[in-house]
Amino acid sequence: MSGTELPVIAAVDGSSHSMDALDWAAREAVARDLPLLIVHVRQLSRRTDQEAQEQEAGELLASAVRRVAETAPGLRPSTLAPLDFPSAALVSLSRDASLVVLGSRGLGGFRSLMLGSNSLATASMAKCPVVIVHGGRDDEKPGDGTGEVFPDIVAGVAADESSEGVLDFAFATAAAHPGARLRIVHGWTMFSSMLSGGPVFDRDAAADAAERSLAELTAGWRTAYPQVEVMKEPVNGSATRTLVTASATASLTVVGRRRGGESLGLGLSPVAHTTLTHAMGPVAVVPC
Repeated sequence: MSGTELPVIAAVDGSSHSMDALDWAAREAVARDLPLLIVHVRQLSRRTDQEAQEQEAGELLASAVRRVAETAPGLRPSTLAPLDFPSAALVSLSRDASLVVLGSRGLGGFRSLMLGSNSLATASMAKCPVVIVHGGRDDEKPGDGTGEVFPDIVAGVAADESSEGVLDFAFATAAAHPGARLRIVHGWTMFSSMLSGGPVFDRDAAADAAERSLAELTAGWRTAYPQVEVMKEPVNGSATRTLVTASATASLTVVGRRRGGESLGLGLSPVAHTTLTHAMGPVAVVPC
């Protein structure tokens, strides 16, 4: 590992969700041979004593470092405690990161919400891929080192060049985890077939066309990563249901988001937003 490689950032706030995210980030940093940066954002507030806040941040980060020593003994993380709004700080830091990892909810989250506002905002605006870790699954606990409990990585793609970023991230992640299988899901409809110049009335022909499009889309990546086992899954209808269901037994579910629409709140497509908010395991959101 060289000193110029961009780190995996783990955002912590003391919540159980952020600790699950820290464990996930530490293991991923080891798998990718990348440095780990643990970040606790000290929130801007007139009601909090700054000295007390700095002390609390120091204690939290020290505890996080000790936890990493148990999860990934060979890793030597660095720490940072910026004073800012959480999502703003993480989006800024994402410019110089390989990956940002955070829990689905923090200490300020409502239990009735499946995804916290800071997690959603960071996933919508970050400059690098963001992984949101939904806590509570068995594979989020440190294992015995014999391999992942849930080896599948699931990626949702559109059958065009907009999915290049998703495929790049998904194949690289699968390659970093020997034995992982990559499932590539593409949702198609008769309407989408018509828009792409494919069959309009013959459903079987449209299904065959979707299969061919997916094969063409992934051909170059399969050549670049021959060690990765790939399963292609064209799905008639929205891919959302398949992605959410698959997330229950996947080590990671990968979706893309648009670049350029962040200021208008258009960063996440309906498929990405629904998958992110209803997934039962870690979800990576990749800028495309």
